[in-house]
Amino acid sequence: MKIIILGAGQVGANLAESLVAENNNDITVVDLDDSRLALLQDRFDLRTVRGHAAHPSVLKQAGAEDADLLVAVTQSDEINLVACRIASSLFNVPTRIARIRSHDFLGQEADFLLEHFGVNEVISPEQEVTDTLRRLIEHPGSLQVLDFAEGKVRLVAVRAYHGGPLVGHELQDIKRHMPSLECRIPAIYRRDRGIVPKGVTVIEPGDEVFFLARRHDIPSVMRELRRSERPVKRVMIAGGGNIGRRLAAGLEHNYEVKLIDHNKATCTLLAEQLHRTLVLQGEATDEELLEQENIQSIDVFCALTNDDEDNIMSALLAKRMGAQRVIALINRSAYVNLVQGGEIDIAISPAQATVGPLLSKIRRGDMAAVHSLRRGGAEVLEIIIHGDLKTSKVVGRHIGDVALPEGATIAAIIRNEDVVIAHHDTLIEAEDHLILFVLNKRIIPKVEKLFQVGFGFF
Repeated sequence: MKIIILGAGQVGANLAESLVAENNNDITVVDLDDSRLALLQDRFDLRTVRGHAAHPSVLKQAGAEDADLLVAVTQSDEINLVACRIASSLFNVPTRIARIRSHDFLGQEADFLLEHFGVNEVISPEQEVTDTLRRLIEHPGSLQVLDFAEGKVRLVAVRAYHGGPLVGHELQDIKRHMPSLECRIPAIYRRDRGIVPKGVTVIEPGDEVFFLARRHDIPSVMRELRRSERPVKRVMIAGGGNIGRRLAAGLEHNYEVKLIDHNKATCTLLAEQLHRTLVLQGEATDEELLEQENIQSIDVFCALTNDDEDNIMSALLAKRMGAQRVIALINRSAYVNLVQGGEIDIAISPAQATVGPLLSKIRRGDMAAVHSLRRGGAEVLEIIIHGDLKTSKVVGRHIGDVALPEGATIAAIIRNEDVVIAHHDTLIEAEDHLILFVLNKRIIPKVEKLFQVGFGFF
């Protein structure tokens, strides 16, 4: 697939890295900054073009005339929208995706953006990160939480600890403990190695366990895997940018929220926009300020400034001073791998949150959603099944009879808005949405081939 990425900032660079790793992708990156382009060209097998992302001549030079997908992720909403309009009107690029930051644009109907700007799909790293943070706060102790079927079912990653009733026991014991609970554990990571679990698999302390369950069952499953976490009541946010402001607005009606920002004008504006959040001017790395604001009583500290180093340092300081759980927003992927799982409980990458919607566009087969897991090492796919007994390798078959590649597991089926937790004797029907866990991205081509419809279907 021929893909043009407009913008070589953190989001564009990380998207390029992810997409280059996909098979048979021809990537071109456009930016005005020569140094950014040179760095990308040194690291990856891709083409670069220096120029303004919304100029027709630059898009033509980038190959828009025969491109399959254009992704506009510059820092400017207006440039991204104009670029999509030009790509649609002048070059007939089939799929145009725009990064949008402004609430004014995000609040518009999808039909409006498609009709007036030629945007097929909107991605908002800031909104994706905000949603991710809200789900993590809702489920204390989780490492990652993903929604399916409009939130009816969730995939949750959690670290198993001594003291959890199921730790040290076989997976099949969960059914004995809680016979009415429907839950599926599609994968376990033990010392960074993926395992496809069976009923006799014993959960060990330190295992990273992925489980899928209906939303209301998630707290019960988590109690089986770790000591009970105290409920979140108090949240402190460092950074009053787009993400910090959105998170505070989304939490302030259910939690006690404090927000720290160093800029006086920003604090004044936030105090006007937020109704129940205590807005404080200062530095999140100021030990005296954190002590005055009782950091030791904070359940979740979120470092969400635009500076990776500040986020790391303020999160470490908050943890040392007694915050129960700390989360840091980190753009540089090398930093994410370095700090995740140490004193910093969770490191979140905005770029990783953005990759999923793009991957769903370039995968073969009908993908309703793709989510990147474990910093891109694994994926969970929501695949729509088409065909019949003659044209499909899975329709009309029980899950236990499907020849899944090693490392792939069907966790659940969404059928007519109902959620069916998958078992070996569950029958797959046409138009089912399968939630499929893939331990390693290298087997994705085999998965795609398995679920493709034969020519007879057409």
